[in-house]
Amino acid sequence: MATILPSPPRVGMVSLGCPKNLVDSERILTQLRSDGYQMSPDYAGADVVLVNTCGFLDSAKEESLDAIGEAIAENGRVIVTGCMGKEAETIRARFPGVLAITGAHEYEQVVGAVREAAPMPPSAFLNLVPDAGLKLTPRHYSYLKISEGCNHRCSFCIIPSLRGDLVSRRPDAILREAEKLVAAGTKELLVISQDTSAYGVDMRHSVWPLKGGGEVRAHMTDLSRELGKIAPWVRLHYVYPYPHVDHVIPLMADGLVLPYLDIPFQHASPAVLKRMKRPGNDAKVLQRIHNWRALVPDIAIRSTFVVGFPGETEEDFQYLLDWLDEAQLDRVGAFRFEPVEGAAANLLPDHVPEEVKEERYARIMERTAAISTAKLARRVGRTLDVIIDAVDEDGATGRSKADAPEIDGEVFLRDAGHLTLGDIVPVLIEDADAHDLYGVPV
Repeated sequence: MATILPSPPRVGMVSLGCPKNLVDSERILTQLRSDGYQMSPDYAGADVVLVNTCGFLDSAKEESLDAIGEAIAENGRVIVTGCMGKEAETIRARFPGVLAITGAHEYEQVVGAVREAAPMPPSAFLNLVPDAGLKLTPRHYSYLKISEGCNHRCSFCIIPSLRGDLVSRRPDAILREAEKLVAAGTKELLVISQDTSAYGVDMRHSVWPLKGGGEVRAHMTDLSRELGKIAPWVRLHYVYPYPHVDHVIPLMADGLVLPYLDIPFQHASPAVLKRMKRPGNDAKVLQRIHNWRALVPDIAIRSTFVVGFPGETEEDFQYLLDWLDEAQLDRVGAFRFEPVEGAAANLLPDHVPEEVKEERYARIMERTAAISTAKLARRVGRTLDVIIDAVDEDGATGRSKADAPEIDGEVFLRDAGHLTLGDIVPVLIEDADAHDLYGVPV
């Protein structure tokens, strides 16, 4: 006689914000799927909808509130989690019908709220989940979060108030997760945190035994080396330029870590950095970048910068442009300063007029686009390794070692319909523009 399984509740998910939020969403869904819940790709089929919010900027908060409103209008049964969970009163004032509100990385609370809103019928046959957990990214790349929170108190940022101080994960647990991801098909691990360089500080860089023998120190350098033994590609994000970052560069030269550093410089002017409450010796950083390139000529450095920070003068901004000319960064993103509720920078004097912010934003984007155009042009004629992200009958799209998914450039391939997602193939670069490369598989 056949066993008729009870129909499990279905959960929908809207995930907003940064990759760290995406990892939180993956962990929540993995736990729910482990409990037997099914996932719903749309509002109509969901018994309850989770909205994982971003609260870093006021514009991000509005996007989160809009997403909550859409979920309520389309489904009606909504649970809110993420960074905006710290502002429960604001959410309930606009949406009193929200079922529950939890904060960032409060996994147990949000899972508990789902269990209360949509109870799971008891069944021993419903608790099925892949060993690597559920992913919201393609199979061939995965975000690997190594810590939560941040010990910095930058004047423009409220992350510590949302996510707390630095809390590092055990290195052996991180390596076990990496092994599971790679066994499930991951080719590229994207290491993320709020401050990757500070990993292990809260643990006093203690040493942990490894499952198969040996040991590993809770330190960025040691962790990077071990990850490089597990995955074909390891990419480091949110790396503050502490002195020990210099010790990661030889790992890039040895091929254990991708020659790529995502460093949030934010500005170059000493006066602006001081008001931002960020450490920065720009002359020393420029020398270190020179040293890195001497050891690893193909190293790609990406960064983000804030223009129009309170008190930023024309001289400060010109200093930044001159610094960029000297640094020759490969990938640059820029943001106009935006006051965030609760940030100390809001109380600083001499706020920059909006029209001046716009003018400076246009200038920095023009300058960095010119740098990028010249640097990419020098890759024409070279053969580069490319990881494939999409394939259709006309060709394929991928990324070089210098490109992180969704934030950097792409490589567009002709005559590549035979490739599959996750392939890492040599590509002859035939053309380039300001951001992307064009080529053919060798």
